[in-house]
Amino acid sequence: MNEGRQYYFGNLVWKGNTRYSDSILNILLGIKKGDIYNLELLDKRLGRQMSMEGGDISSLYQDDGYLFFRVEPIETAVYNDTIDFELRMAEGPQATYGNITVSGNNKTKDYVILRELRTIPGDKFSRADIIRTQRELSQLGFLDPEKISPNIIPNSDNGTVDINWAVEEKSADQLELSAGFGGGIGLTGTLGVTFNNFSLKNITKKSSWNPLPGGDGQRLSLRVQSNGRMFRSYNFSFTEPWLGGKKRNSFSVSYYNTRYSNTYDSFGLFCKECGKNSYINTTGFGIALGKQLKWPDDYFNLVFAVNLQQYRLKNYSNIFRGLSNGTSTNINAKITLARNSTGGSPIFPTSGSNFVLSTQFTLPYSLMGITKGDANEFKLPEFHKWRFSGEWFVPIGRPMGGDQSKQFILRAAAKYGFIGRYNKDLEISPFERFQIGDAGLSNNIALLGYDIIAHRGYPIYSSSNPRVNPDGGSPNEFFTIFNKYTVEMRYPFSTAASSTIYGLAFFEAANGWYDFKEYNPFKLRRSVGVGMRFFLPMFGLLGFDYGIGLDRYTQDGGIKGAAKFTFMLGQEPE
Repeated sequence: MNEGRQYYFGNLVWKGNTRYSDSILNILLGIKKGDIYNLELLDKRLGRQMSMEGGDISSLYQDDGYLFFRVEPIETAVYNDTIDFELRMAEGPQATYGNITVSGNNKTKDYVILRELRTIPGDKFSRADIIRTQRELSQLGFLDPEKISPNIIPNSDNGTVDINWAVEEKSADQLELSAGFGGGIGLTGTLGVTFNNFSLKNITKKSSWNPLPGGDGQRLSLRVQSNGRMFRSYNFSFTEPWLGGKKRNSFSVSYYNTRYSNTYDSFGLFCKECGKNSYINTTGFGIALGKQLKWPDDYFNLVFAVNLQQYRLKNYSNIFRGLSNGTSTNINAKITLARNSTGGSPIFPTSGSNFVLSTQFTLPYSLMGITKGDANEFKLPEFHKWRFSGEWFVPIGRPMGGDQSKQFILRAAAKYGFIGRYNKDLEISPFERFQIGDAGLSNNIALLGYDIIAHRGYPIYSSSNPRVNPDGGSPNEFFTIFNKYTVEMRYPFSTAASSTIYGLAFFEAANGWYDFKEYNPFKLRRSVGVGMRFFLPMFGLLGFDYGIGLDRYTQDGGIKGAAKFTFMLGQEPE
């Protein structure tokens, strides 16, 4: 082998540039005299091949309307181990958008796609607009992200560019169905449907029902669940992402009603009639308004929500301490500031970040004298609650010899939560606390609106001993503070619209505390493991994880005693 001598960049001289000075172009190029010669790096910094990341010379010009911009690196001299370059540029005229059309959508109305476009006729051409539009269309959920294609047609004669956005719809509706029958218990099962491209205004038109009217980009969810005579639940939600049709102002409304009955007698035996005289009935209603902000940038959204939950108890003492009959009404407001710049599919983000900061609060009833001396301390629960979560998605390369269209994605996330009180003489409300552990699925007493925080490799815990599982426990045992950190390495096996499949390996650390006196952010319960995710349009997201709780490990129990297999359904847990 004869490697030869190593060469270096010499003088790099710009020619033909009028819009930007040599100094600005040199800073963006990031290559100076004396750097090791690398022609591939030079082409990348010049942007001779378009990339999603941007940050190159071509992107600088194309984001400023110079669609016809060209740059050619020409070797002008080679002496000893040094090569000089002349970077010859043809800026061309600035272009504006001409005719903007969409094609390939059969069910979805044209205006639903057009309102997401950043390529507006008459505006100055921008490469960033093209990339941002691809992201916005991918986030809709009912278009195949891999089939969104901007067909750019330059018109050099009049300085315009026409674009036809070719899309392909995918199935976005989901069905959840299970049923069974048990002697004495009765009919059990779940029936749930979610329509992610619903149309409310066409609900009276029989011709548009297939099976429900669709095409306006709205979301409708209906769910009925029964566990025989012990439990039944009705859930409804509706979301309009463009209230009024002119601005990205969202409107959501939700309603649910659940009933838990005590179907066992004092001896622990099944009792067919007991549920009529011992139950808790919960009714909830929520309404939310969201607005896309323009500052600091238009990735930000602000959402205002008002929620009401009412609990009616009859001879049911399993939830509230010392209360078995009565009514409790939780009225709270919530303000959420979010910034989501993730790219790729919503199911499998490949870049960007997602941050959410929220505050939720009730009125300070005790300080206002409204609940002073009331025998039912839970009649009007009071609290203030704070949440923050942030996650980042970073592509870190492609597998050696593998499919070059797939790459590993590193996901890093941090989540924090705190719930406090207004009145130091009252205990912190059992409402809205944090349940930590297991797969993030609700358990049988998920009534009080608490946040379910998954912790793979651990059962649900509410003790300083990570090997203790209170099996749900009392709501008063759930935490008022929690920290959680996650690092995942993901790899997609399939990103097709018909099925998204990816594997992951994770490291997780989390813990919860009852108050600041015992809060220790460095005392975390760690776990490692692997998992798989399957997204099928008809059934939604399915997930399997095998985690090992490192702080559950003992020499007597070994790895098997510290391991836990978990299953998730519907959405990725917190």
